[in-house]
Amino acid sequence: MPPLMHAESESWGLMVSLTLLMVCAAALYLRGWLQLRPASPNIVPTWRAVCFLLGLLLTWIAVATPIAVSDLRMLTGHMVQHLLLMTFAPPLIWLGAPVMPLLYGLPQRYINPVIQSADWSPAQGLGTVLGSPAFAWLAAAAALVAWHVPALFRLGMESQGWHLFEHATFFVTGMLFWWPVVQPWPSVARWPRWTMILYLFFATLPCDVLSALLVFSDRIAYPMYLRMPGHAGLSVIEDQQCAGALMWTCVTVVFLIAATIVAMQLLSPRRSHGDGTPRQENPRFAEAI
Repeated sequence: MPPLMHAESESWGLMVSLTLLMVCAAALYLRGWLQLRPASPNIVPTWRAVCFLLGLLLTWIAVATPIAVSDLRMLTGHMVQHLLLMTFAPPLIWLGAPVMPLLYGLPQRYINPVIQSADWSPAQGLGTVLGSPAFAWLAAAAALVAWHVPALFRLGMESQGWHLFEHATFFVTGMLFWWPVVQPWPSVARWPRWTMILYLFFATLPCDVLSALLVFSDRIAYPMYLRMPGHAGLSVIEDQQCAGALMWTCVTVVFLIAATIVAMQLLSPRRSHGDGTPRQENPRFAEAI
């Protein structure tokens, strides 16, 4: 069996497993969300549940549909996966405020142990490191750059295990990156809110450099695509340019929208209580949606 067909056939079993995982996550969230609704519908509004499910859907599209193996044929397919896993799905999942619904979706006997484990000092220390904007920014930038180095890119193309690890790295670092921007409950801001505008701006720079290399270079960055059949009517160099342009456009638009929302939060007047006294508002990305 040709290597490409063999890799695609191996991926179907993985797609089924990942689909079941997504279905379980959605069911757990919806169970917890429905249990929270009678107490207070405003704890997790309907639009948040929609955001969470949409984020899961985009993740599923990236890892458990034919798109999941399209990167074996085209660099543009790889870029679509990368954007879904790092740029689109994570902020939607965090906008869904998933912690409380997922917690309440667990069987009752598991809720207290989970809460107690979160209070464990090593777990809190790890959370402090992972929740740091500096760590999140560096992790996302490192994943982006490292997996587009030709040697590592080839490794991910030739090994099913490394291919899965690559996708997991994109998703995990994407979740870390968007955590301080969206600030879902129960996150606490580590940096002043205005720094998130700079955070997003500087995050575009590695993407801009990589996009420019792909779009303007007259050399094929990943020669393995020369051996792959079918490029949707594009030459390999045209496919490379399309992938670079897609990344530059999507990242720029999404990050610009996020930065605009943060700026609107900073410029908007504080809301007030019914008695006219100022209300201390927690300036979160999600409240501007």
